[in-house]
Amino acid sequence: MAAIEVTTPLTDSMVGKLKAGDSVLITGIIYTARDAAHKRLMDSLSKGEKLPVELKGQIFYYAGPAPAPPGKPIGSVGPTTSYRMDSFAPKTMELGLKGMIGKGPRSKEVVDAMKKHGVVYFAAVGGAGALLAKCVKKARVVAYDDLGAEAITELTVEKFPAIVAIDCKGNDLYQR
Repeated sequence: MAAIEVTTPLTDSMVGKLKAGDSVLITGIIYTARDAAHKRLMDSLSKGEKLPVELKGQIFYYAGPAPAPPGKPIGSVGPTTSYRMDSFAPKTMELGLKGMIGKGPRSKEVVDAMKKHGVVYFAAVGGAGALLAKCVKKARVVAYDDLGAEAITELTVEKFPAIVAIDCKGNDLYQR
């Protein structure tokens, strides 16, 4: 079966067509965001501050990119374990996030929020960060530069490979 090509920002229609087990190739803008960045986002919200990135239709890639080698936009950019973001994920979905990329299973609360808000969870191959970096055409830190690898980085990706691990109906490859 050929991979399904998806372009960001994601729409409800696009997300609704994806099924657990589908291979996808993602093109467009995605944002790296790990634990520390998620905590900062939630702190900003609690203070009534505007978020540094618009979440509507976007994808968070749970990754901390390595520094870019000479002539490259980014270093290795493999996925991190997603459950560390589970306490923050329902709120980001409520704010319009439509996709997440990481590795490993998600909590029942996250899957319930995915079903409620029409969100998809993609798995990227752990240990393949150098290969995944080849799909990154541009990278720029857009928030929380002081966090280093945990800053929010905007990645322009082309045909970034992933698998739909959990679809917006709650079908879960990790439970099969």
